[in-house]
Amino acid sequence: MDSAVVEIDGSVMEGGGQILRVSAALSCISGSSIKITKIRAGRSTPGLR
Repeated sequence: MDSAVVEIDGSVMEGGGQILRVSAALSCISGSSIKITKIRAGRSTPGLR
């Protein structure tokens, strides 16, 4: 398994909860770490709720 952190830009495309859920699931399956930045960046209230 690769121990490198995969960084995901959450401002690309829809950039909401779905990218967070899919990224977390793939991280669990692959055993790699993730770092999501700019989640919900294009919304009127950015960030997680």
